[in-house]
Amino acid sequence: MSFYIGHEAPKLWRRICVETTTEINLLAENWKYILGGLIFQYIHGLGARGVHYLHRPGPTLQDAGYFLLPELGSDNAYISETVFTTIFLSFVLWTFHPFIFKTKKIYTVLIWCRVLAFLVVCQFLRMLTFYSTQLPGPNYHCREGSKLATLPRPDSVLEVLLLNFPRGLLYGCGDLIFSSHMIFSLVFVRTYQKYGTRRFIKQCAWIAVIAQSFLIVASRKHYTVDVVVAWYTVNLVVFFVDKKLPELPDRTSAASLLPVSKDSKTKEENHKLLNGNADPEDWRPRTQINGMIMEDGNAVHVEAATNGV
Repeated sequence: MSFYIGHEAPKLWRRICVETTTEINLLAENWKYILGGLIFQYIHGLGARGVHYLHRPGPTLQDAGYFLLPELGSDNAYISETVFTTIFLSFVLWTFHPFIFKTKKIYTVLIWCRVLAFLVVCQFLRMLTFYSTQLPGPNYHCREGSKLATLPRPDSVLEVLLLNFPRGLLYGCGDLIFSSHMIFSLVFVRTYQKYGTRRFIKQCAWIAVIAQSFLIVASRKHYTVDVVVAWYTVNLVVFFVDKKLPELPDRTSAASLLPVSKDSKTKEENHKLLNGNADPEDWRPRTQINGMIMEDGNAVHVEAATNGV
């Protein structure tokens, strides 16, 4: 056991170093997209905070989902958040898996450029809708009689800009149509559906998103319309925006993304290490052959790509 660890540790460390160098080069080329996407996350949070000042509690609207699904209650509302957190963290960890694992198909920087593009468009449409009409919030802290249902007039601009983080984000009201939780979940799952390699995980991810849809309604975080609109809006946005973006480059043709080395042998070794085939015994059955990638033992056709983000 100790011999195996001693043999693999230097290879793992070198793989991480090579991957980090490559990702830094990609980040230097695409930092504007990453920064712009992150800034818009703050703008979206600012928009959700602002609509809370406009929110006026009232009777909960008639909702088909509320008739069909029993209410979880405030004590069990955490179940919905637990499912969402699992989806969120699992996707984030997967986007960084190329730093560790040999079987890899994506570049972390490029995949996040793509994800942030999807999120920005969806969140922009979301802000347009919830500022157009403010509905009475169905969540427990947004109902009549709750002190959190309305926000007093802010004492300063700074109070608004700081978003009262994180309490202001957890106890917001008024930002209903359409669900932000569904935006993130659907974007993440659709991205993994396209670039992931494990069919079983893909199936589990879709089941988790469907379960989350019902849990959001059962926990009364949103009306059913918020979830329904999210399902077709997010999928349409991802479909059309994805067609406008250049396809991600294939990792098997990644020599141009590697750091320049005077030693051609070292560069060749880095290229193999970067793509997870440094040793013959480490080759996986998902090696690309004539436009095919083996996924869990089954051949899946992939379109060759030549451009990055």
